Amino acid sequence: MKLQRSYLADFVSLLFPELCAACRESLVANEYLICTDCHYNLPYTNFHLQSDNIVARQFWGKINTTAAFALFYFTKGGKIQNLMHQFKYNGMQQIGNLLGSIAAGQLAKTEVFNTVDFIIPVPLHTKRLKQRGYNQSACFAYGLAPKLNAVVEENNLIRAKATLTQTHKSRFARFENMQDVFEIKNPEKLKNKHILLVDDVITTGSTLEACGQQLLKIEGLKLSIATIAYAE
Repeated sequence: MKLQRSYLADFVSLLFPELCAACRESLVANEYLICTDCHYNLPYTNFHLQSDNIVARQFWGKINTTAAFALFYFTKGGKIQNLMHQFKYNGMQQIGNLLGSIAAGQLAKTEVFNTVDFIIPVPLHTKRLKQRGYNQSACFAYGLAPKLNAVVEENNLIRAKATLTQTHKSRFARFENMQDVFEIKNPEKLKNKHILLVDDVITTGSTLEACGQQLLKIEGLKLSIATIAYAE
């Protein structure tokens, strides 16, 4: 019976091959979402080894961050763009969980990220959440949490106002677009805690900065940041 199921699975895979979400080549046995070649050769940043990395420097003089990190470099037309497209627009939310687990494997090796209490995903407005069906940043957060021994706090930081897309806006326009957008429902729960704020891709950092400004109003809060990718 097991042999028959194996033959059936092989036959189905010939007709409808599963493709790597990054390179779009066929996956082989025991590969999941991302092929082995991509898993080892995607453009990792290794920012967990650099306290003054590019992402951290984006927030200098703007908000006080304890640490900042991005897993990959993002370039237009590259494999990470393919991966993020499948994740955000083709319903493959399991990609976020996988990338969170990969990122956590790196972050767990650093002392600073091992002190995180809560992981907070950048929230979507309720209208956007209803359209997409899931928050991609939350998927990433839930992938991070187990290896960091942290708790995902998904509904405390909320997006109170819908905003226009940030695409093609200047840095200043992006910053202006994000003013007074976010609110915190239960600040007492976050007092004196180390918060890891997470998002999918960081470009100018204006969304994360706006979230961070609200979080840092809370007494004793320490803020770190992690994203899936950094857009060069």
